[in-house]
Amino acid sequence: MPSRPRFHLAFPVRDLAEARAFYGQLLGCREGRSSDEWVDFDFFGHQIVAHLSPSEARAEAHNRVDGEDVPVRHFGVILEMPEWRDLAGRLKGAGLEFLIEPGVRFEGQPGEQATLFIRDPSGNALEFKAFADDAMVFAR
Repeated sequence: MPSRPRFHLAFPVRDLAEARAFYGQLLGCREGRSSDEWVDFDFFGHQIVAHLSPSEARAEAHNRVDGEDVPVRHFGVILEMPEWRDLAGRLKGAGLEFLIEPGVRFEGQPGEQATLFIRDPSGNALEFKAFADDAMVFAR
């Protein structure tokens, strides 16, 4: 058993081949079990499952956070800073469009973090972040 519990998230995608290319090839997530209707991915040590559901509409609600429009419905992972920088560079190099460009939020405050937002090909919003001090993940 891992030292921390892992989360499991199931989410809709319009096309499994697109999901495999995005999560598997671009993000480097190892593929697990699959069927004609879903595929498991190792999302940085957590299990996510892309379920084929081409007609499910994505939510478009946003909230203002530190001057940015953050998609209300999103998921992601907290990385170590070097890993976050590598991913940000890889995404930029792939020419991916960012919802929120890589940058630092709450600079000089408790909870200072590097963050970026992207969408997968099905429109699901993802956030990748890293904290300047991991002890500040839940800082107020």
